Amino acid sequence: MAASGRGGPETGLRIVQALPAIAFAIFIVAEGGLIFTLGLLALGILALTELYKMMQRARPVNLAGFLIVAAMCLTALYGDKSQLLLVLVLGFPLTFFLAVARPMRENVAWGIAATFLGVLWIGLALSHAIFLRELDHGGGLVVDVLIGTFIGDTAAYFGGRAWGRRQLAPRLSPNKTVEGLLTGILGGTFAFWLFGLAYQHEWFAGNDRLVIGLAVALAAPVGDLFESLLKRDLGVKDTGRFFGAHGGVLDRLDAALFALPAAYYVSVAIL
Repeated sequence: MAASGRGGPETGLRIVQALPAIAFAIFIVAEGGLIFTLGLLALGILALTELYKMMQRARPVNLAGFLIVAAMCLTALYGDKSQLLLVLVLGFPLTFFLAVARPMRENVAWGIAATFLGVLWIGLALSHAIFLRELDHGGGLVVDVLIGTFIGDTAAYFGGRAWGRRQLAPRLSPNKTVEGLLTGILGGTFAFWLFGLAYQHEWFAGNDRLVIGLAVALAAPVGDLFESLLKRDLGVKDTGRFFGAHGGVLDRLDAALFALPAAYYVSVAIL
């Protein structure tokens, strides 16, 4: 959705730096099961670490966040959605006990709130990614979501550079434009639909691909804007440098953290 940006050597560097992440994603999605869950959990811990570092003035209860998200991911693999709710219920007193066990209790209310921001934002999204992978043809669906999200973001970037005139949300992210948003939605939907046509047409009907692809393309930029809101409020440009020029883990997962749950619920509804 960007209106402007630099190309040339920087674009090539970003592509090269993205290759290990792409290989990692292909590996864990193809393996599925526990490998997929542990891979997502590793990303989740890194994402939580970035968020809690940005919110360190609130003194979040890091250990509680890590434990709850780990339990949520394992429950999504071996349990069901009702048991996921139980994990959240039990996680609340766990966070309280770990908070009061610390020698310094200043800002404890803000700390608990910051802890659960990470749990709900990151933990619920990763849990739904596991639910999606466990569906029939779940590996293909996860790949479709990642492709739709990536292509949508790329189309938004170049569409914004080429045609961007009207700012989408100047107080959140001044470089995002309405034209970039529309280009991203069209590009993400088409990419999702086309990939399914090329590799999954035997089980994935065209209308279903279109509906799920549109849901992904609509949810992804909301995730992007959500992270932009937090970063602007916290006064940071990037959440980290884990992916080099691509920024931190949250910078790369922000759109997918909204797109994956959307894809899961729409897939369950229509497939």
